[in-house]
Amino acid sequence: MTTVRQKPSLALSLLPIGVLIVLLAGSVALFGDGNSGGPNQIALIMAAAVAATIGIRLGHPWADIEAGIVHGISLSMSAVLILLIVGALIGSWILAGIVPTMIYYGLQLLTPATFFPSACALCCLVSLATGSSWTTAGTVGVALIGIAVAQNLDLGLAAGAIISGAYFGDKMSPLSDTTNLAPAMAGTDLFTHIRHMLWTTTPSIVIAMILFTVLGLNAATPKDTVAVDAILAALAGSFVIGPHLLLPVVLVLVLVVRRMPATPALLIGALVGSVFAMIFQPAAVARLADAPTLPAWAAMIKGCWQALGSGFALTSGNAALDDLLTRGGMSSMLNTVWLILSAMSFGATMETTGMLGRIAEAILGMVRSTGSLIAATLTTSIGMNVVASDQYMAIVIPGRMFRAEFARRGLAPQNLSRCLEDAGTMTSALVPWNTCGAFMAQTLGVATLTYLPFAFFNLLNPIVSAIYGFTGFTITKIDAKE
Repeated sequence: MTTVRQKPSLALSLLPIGVLIVLLAGSVALFGDGNSGGPNQIALIMAAAVAATIGIRLGHPWADIEAGIVHGISLSMSAVLILLIVGALIGSWILAGIVPTMIYYGLQLLTPATFFPSACALCCLVSLATGSSWTTAGTVGVALIGIAVAQNLDLGLAAGAIISGAYFGDKMSPLSDTTNLAPAMAGTDLFTHIRHMLWTTTPSIVIAMILFTVLGLNAATPKDTVAVDAILAALAGSFVIGPHLLLPVVLVLVLVVRRMPATPALLIGALVGSVFAMIFQPAAVARLADAPTLPAWAAMIKGCWQALGSGFALTSGNAALDDLLTRGGMSSMLNTVWLILSAMSFGATMETTGMLGRIAEAILGMVRSTGSLIAATLTTSIGMNVVASDQYMAIVIPGRMFRAEFARRGLAPQNLSRCLEDAGTMTSALVPWNTCGAFMAQTLGVATLTYLPFAFFNLLNPIVSAIYGFTGFTITKIDAKE
């Protein structure tokens, strides 16, 4: 007998989201910065259970809901693999002296007054070349955070500058997966999409750079040369430092620019880092292996293996530096993997039971003008980042929902594709349980809610896009010939 599946009401559809908000607020109140180490995961699973219970009452068999969850989790597997490999890369690159070399030279070149705009600009260039915010954060971003720690700068502001720059390229580079996905969902071509995004991206990044410059000048204090000199001395005493150690960084960037997918490119970078560690940092590898009874070659392999799996541990005598460089390894990413799996379970349950679709219908029902359609698209993309916990879902679902409505109103598809990126791509890193927010927080070592107020580019982009929608500025109509 076929079970009749009832359509959920708007109130029922919003109930799991309300439960999630209450539980997440309780998680933050009770556990503070430790909320992502388990409490947030429990909140997401409990909210998913509420959604599944409603779905079952509406006639959805548990087998269908479970299949939807499995499918939702499968969509995040690429992100999980990259996350684990970035953990291995960080451990390998610290052991090889690559990250320490970047910090060593960065401390000598960057001053507190110029750090924030310089960090943003550097990440803009790297992400534009690679098309990947994750690659940018996992390589130069880690080193920039190290420099910020050594110079006693605000880590939230530093991470905000790094993420702003990283997402500039993630949004604008033709190599970026989201930059290719958005026009595909909207029905326009890649370079029309990129040209149209310049109108919202340019003012957003310019304002962000001005804010980073002003805040940097106002917050800057004279460089503590004693503390910096102590860190430089500790770095030089613990690692061999030299420009040749930057070659793996160049290699990874070249591989990504040449369109090698991020997963194998980062894995190659991690393995090359291990080779560099055995060649240039044998003493550090031997200390990490702590295996005096093993032959030298076996100790080298054990040390590199340990860095890839469990991360690196430094005992230089400088507490600040030891804390900074004791990190990395695949195991360091397991809490974040747990968070992603929990978040995707909630999002998939909401979608499988039809509750996401019901909320989307309600949003579309409120659309009256071009401005409200743009605002609805932006809001839905942001909502997908919160509920579905994945930036690809935040582009695909609103793209499917609003494509026909944009066409019906005579609006060119590049308006839709721009909205999908202005909100879907840009706000993904601002949600703690989103795959992007979880990745950035874990990789940079700065909590999402700590850097959120300072990710100026990501915050400004949806606002600029909404203003354009209501004023009609740069809103393109479908050509009469089309």
